[in-house]
Amino acid sequence: MNKKHIVVVGLGGVGGYFGFKINQVNETLEKYTVSFVARGETYDKVKENGLILLSPEHPNNQTHPNHIEQNISDIRNPDLVLICVKEYDLENVCRQLAEVINENTVLLPMMNGADIYDRIKKVIPDHTILPTCLYVASHIKERGTVEHKGKAGKMIVGRDPEHFSSDVEWVTDLLQESNIDFDFKDNSLSAIWTKFFFIASFGLVTAKHNSSIGTVCTNEEQKYEATEIMKELKLIADKKEIHLQEDIIANTFEKAATFPFETPTSLQLDIHSGKKDNELELFAGAILNYGRELHIETPFTRKIYDQIKEK
Repeated sequence: MNKKHIVVVGLGGVGGYFGFKINQVNETLEKYTVSFVARGETYDKVKENGLILLSPEHPNNQTHPNHIEQNISDIRNPDLVLICVKEYDLENVCRQLAEVINENTVLLPMMNGADIYDRIKKVIPDHTILPTCLYVASHIKERGTVEHKGKAGKMIVGRDPEHFSSDVEWVTDLLQESNIDFDFKDNSLSAIWTKFFFIASFGLVTAKHNSSIGTVCTNEEQKYEATEIMKELKLIADKKEIHLQEDIIANTFEKAATFPFETPTSLQLDIHSGKKDNELELFAGAILNYGRELHIETPFTRKIYDQIKEK
């Protein structure tokens, strides 16, 4: 029997962390074939030294995949693809994947955002896609080396709403064998949108003001702005029949208040360091697009989006 072929596309903070866990266990079990796809210097480093993960979970911090490729076009017959790229590369990567996947390939997008599933579906309409959200504090320390801090990364994975009865038990077996902390749900969209309420509202307001998560919780103007963005999001979620807690806005502020006061957001850091590629479209763009599609007014998000664009 052929071994299932697991492909990890992108070895940044997320792909490096979860790809490392899957591959290191597989080096012992040899149950799967694992391929990594990485570009440039990351490809060179991993080819030479393996992937390195600096993490309290893994004293043995090096792992070598069966294959490392520079191009998605070099992948053959993948059974599962973990898509671990920046959201602004998503469509481009999906177009390349469409050329190499087979009819049974399962896609596991490893990025946080309310519209990721829908965006993949537009490019790859017929495949099983498992909507996922992630909680992990990991980042690239240098090319080929990922650093992970804090508690173990966690995934919330759901069935594909359009391919509900697809056989994905082997995927959850893989995650379990790889010692990945995950919850598998029939419907993961509530969890994805709950996280999005937080990352979108706080990301946009901190980026506009160059402030911190604590400031948004305590400054009257910033708290009002975050609340208004969440109200627009709630209208969209209701129209899409995504079931959220009744008091989702209050709960989001409560969750934010547990962070150290000065905690920045990644969008704020990117905007104020002048980084061209950032998550503005992932947050505001998604809200504005859903508003247009569903005929819901989103003036507040539009205003903050425009103000950030002017920076």
